[in-house]
Amino acid sequence: MIKIGVITASDRASAGIYEDISGVAIQETMREYLKSEHEIVYRCIPDVQDTIEETLMELCDREGCCLVVTTGGTGPAKRDVTPEATENVCEKMMPGFGELMRQVSLKYVPTAILSRQTAGIRGKSLIINLPGKPKSIRECLDAVFPAVPYCIDLIEGPYLECNEEVIKAFRPKQ
Repeated sequence: MIKIGVITASDRASAGIYEDISGVAIQETMREYLKSEHEIVYRCIPDVQDTIEETLMELCDREGCCLVVTTGGTGPAKRDVTPEATENVCEKMMPGFGELMRQVSLKYVPTAILSRQTAGIRGKSLIINLPGKPKSIRECLDAVFPAVPYCIDLIEGPYLECNEEVIKAFRPKQ
């Protein structure tokens, strides 16, 4: 079974102060995008770097998620440490993901330059850090997801088939 990890890094959502609408938005988007049968492995955790790192490692190494998508903790505030946690657990960083996400977000808000979204590879897992607002999550995923299935192919992960009516994956012709 293909596993997709979804992590929300939020002190307030993890404490139950408010509902985690961002994590739900990612899960709904994955269900729309993917034709492949898959299971979502979801975690809502506080903005604590060690906890984020441990959760990323758990989903990649023990759960075997080929893709882990995070939301929250990508801004400039002191508690925003998701990119640092991601960099600490990855063997390779994939800066093009963050560059494209910021470029897309700048079409909507000038504060997109404050976002520190990134992506990286841990073993056979691709980790992508997304912003925290559901609208921004969808805009960013719409931009980068066409490259995700091929990236997962290249790191020897499972074959992800997309729902072409929603999003088209790009794979070079063999």
